[in-house]
Amino acid sequence: QVQLVESGGGLVQPGGSLRLSCAASGFTLDYYSIGWFRQAPGKERERVSCVSKGDGTTYYADSVKGRFTISRDNAKNTVYLQMNSLKPEDTADYYCAADFYTASVIAGTPRYWGQGTQVTVSS
Repeated sequence: QVQLVESGGGLVQPGGSLRLSCAASGFTLDYYSIGWFRQAPGKERERVSCVSKGDGTTYYADSVKGRFTISRDNAKNTVYLQMNSLKPEDTADYYCAADFYTASVIAGTPRYWGQGTQVTVSS
């Protein structure tokens, strides 16, 4: 059974950091491109960051560039999103997603989705 499980969300003060994890089971993550997406209440889902299979090309939304870093540990079948200098506008539910095709992740239509983890940035 293919499964993605996010963890690491929580409440953090502005300027703080969190590291989200996305653990995969039922498939080998290094054969897939992975994306992190987020959705804030009342807003559309936003693609935050992606890492492609193979050469590991990364993509970041302008709103997080320079603050967030995506990485993958194929040995642990896990992808991470390191989030630094967090802002209140980063508050959202964060989801990881995977697809064999990088284009699907870029398009926001990956096949496999996790259940999400909540991130709240507030003082």
